[in-house]
Amino acid sequence: MVIKVFLASSSGSTAIKKKQQDVVGFLEALKVDYTQLDIACNEENRMWMRQNVPEEKKPANGIPLPPQIFNENGYCGDYETFFDAKEDNMVYAFLGLPPPPGSKEAELADEEHVVENGTHAEETNAEENPDDSIEVPVEERNGNDEATEGETVGDEAPAEEDQAVEETDEAQAEEEEEQEEEDLQSEEEEELRQLEEQDEQGSEEEEEAEVQEEEETE
Repeated sequence: MVIKVFLASSSGSTAIKKKQQDVVGFLEALKVDYTQLDIACNEENRMWMRQNVPEEKKPANGIPLPPQIFNENGYCGDYETFFDAKEDNMVYAFLGLPPPPGSKEAELADEEHVVENGTHAEETNAEENPDDSIEVPVEERNGNDEATEGETVGDEAPAEEDQAVEETDEAQAEEEEEQEEEDLQSEEEEELRQLEEQDEQGSEEEEEAEVQEEEETE
């Protein structure tokens, strides 16, 4: 399987060039075999790309922009879907390729496989061993109920503690915010007070200067 990346080598759009470099650079970092197909210098490549991009993936004008990514003749997606897959560590699934062993995507796939198998096994065991067919003495049932209630009470205690811690943190955060607001208000009041003192001092100096001028004139 060959990954095909349709690019425009002579695109005048800086955004398109950046997207193309992002796709190519990431594929090279993953050591994925791919082929670059230029639609700017090859009319056949441009027509093939336009014809094979699904209609629902085309923009309103019907002309898809590069980069467009294919696995052989199967459409993978454009830059936006590629970027989303990269953010979710699902690039190999996006490309239709098996993830290499040891990669994050392979680990995620293994975890999902284990979860699916475990769930299936539990369902199978439940079908093979229905509990309804076994009669349990009343005393044992009561004992199990009491144990379950005890476990429930024990589980509720940590939850209440967590809630109390969260409420304490929230109260502390609110106090800190109020303190910050008070500090800011105090700073503003101090600045205003200093400005007022400067204005008063300036007025007094002006009055003294005027009185002195009058005395000299007399």
